[in-house]
Amino acid sequence: MGIIPIEDLPARLAGGRTLAGLDLGDKTIGVAVSDRGLSFAHPRPVILRRKFSLDAALLLTQLQKENVGAIALGLPVNMDGSEGPRAQKSRAFVRNMAALSDLPFVLWDERLSTVAAERTLIEMDFSRKKRAGKIDSAAAAFILQGVLDRLQSLGSSAPAEPDSSSGS
Repeated sequence: MGIIPIEDLPARLAGGRTLAGLDLGDKTIGVAVSDRGLSFAHPRPVILRRKFSLDAALLLTQLQKENVGAIALGLPVNMDGSEGPRAQKSRAFVRNMAALSDLPFVLWDERLSTVAAERTLIEMDFSRKKRAGKIDSAAAAFILQGVLDRLQSLGSSAPAEPDSSSGS
């Protein structure tokens, strides 16, 4: 399917579908999945990267088990807003996944997501060794939570339906 605007997500997530968040690293793919109410991001175990076809098969199997209807992918934008080689790798990942799945992607500016995730893990008193194994999924959860919060604000800014039960 490829990339869709965030405003199109609600239609893709109807019927209790969840939303996944991904943080692509060179060695791992951080994964997080929302609850069915689309309120909270829950980290999942990282996928150790080997070969794209193996990584994609493992990821798609996991996403199917989680009833995922769409994927929010962190886009590593430079601090000045430009896109460098890492952003190009993320876009290539979407193109390659689109050949294997109809799941749509939303790109989310992930500037400082890993920094924020690491601070959270430090505050939770995780050792450096334990942080290393959790940082990518924590960053994926941070990315996903940003998208979920944005969806909530889009929903709350929609015009209110007239209340037909008021009898006035």
